[in-house]
Amino acid sequence: MINFHGGGFTLGTSHDDARWIGTVVDECHAVVASVEYRLAPEYAFPTAVDDGADAVLYIAEHAEELGIDKNKIALSGFSSGGNMAFTVPLRLYDYLTDFARPMSRNPREAMFRTITSASQTGPVQIHSNSSSSTLGAAKPSVLSGAGEYNLNVPAAGASKQPPATQIEKPTISLCAIVPWYPSTDYTRTREQRRATILRKDQDLPALFTDLFDESYLHPPDTIPLDSPYLSPGITTDEHLRNALPSDIIMHTCEWDMLLKEGQDLHERLISKNVDKNVVYTMIKGVPHGWDKAPNPVKPTPGVKEHYLKACNELRRVFEDNTSSAELMDRRRKSVPVVR
Repeated sequence: MINFHGGGFTLGTSHDDARWIGTVVDECHAVVASVEYRLAPEYAFPTAVDDGADAVLYIAEHAEELGIDKNKIALSGFSSGGNMAFTVPLRLYDYLTDFARPMSRNPREAMFRTITSASQTGPVQIHSNSSSSTLGAAKPSVLSGAGEYNLNVPAAGASKQPPATQIEKPTISLCAIVPWYPSTDYTRTREQRRATILRKDQDLPALFTDLFDESYLHPPDTIPLDSPYLSPGITTDEHLRNALPSDIIMHTCEWDMLLKEGQDLHERLISKNVDKNVVYTMIKGVPHGWDKAPNPVKPTPGVKEHYLKACNELRRVFEDNTSSAELMDRRRKSVPVVR
């Protein structure tokens, strides 16, 4: 499982979800990598999504040496990390199918980001839950190279990047995603989101949400808020159907400004046009980020229960996926299957 921490794309570290990661390790006997993606304001949209996709590419490419079955890779994330659990598969799908989408409304801004990314060397550090050693690093230019925009002009001193279509690309098939209280639609203003919250006293302070948005969605007026890499809840049915794995284990919070957009996406995911197997839980009586209470002596009630339920579903997916992989392998080898 590959996990993305929360923090509005601006705060947080790969260690924030240690309780969840520990539960997955114990209950699913899984290897968990938590991604230390780059944060805003130094790295604005779409850096976090590209870093997350690069992390998946790295894990899949090095699966054998890491002791990982690349047919059983799931994603999870909290809040903005929950957003990444949706947007990273969408970004990967477009990259692997050579479908280029603009990252900015401003062509000059898109060109600037594309060209400068070719010379950047900041690695994506992926930490295991058991140590702080780096499993590996993926170059940010893997997903943001000039070829994605059909621009072949490298930055000064940088080697010319080959077009994306000339790069040999792996086959990646994610088996599940586990988003926790994700943001899914940035075309809704914070005011519109706050108007839907059931308990105003449980809302996130505007100081933080404004900081998050002003940092990540920068420069303002150039970010396409309807981009699927930012607002997965409003991308096309075809995109959701083709890019997302079949199994989605999704959680929202009753007292959360993000509840409505999460519910709307859930309805789309289970519609006949998308047809995903969604195990959806709206956790009652809790605000956004309820499971991240800072008191380790007295954990918030219900956290362990919901973590265990999610792990039960995740374990089922891993086991089902193993059976399918073994069946396909036997068929390839023309070995009779005994049922």
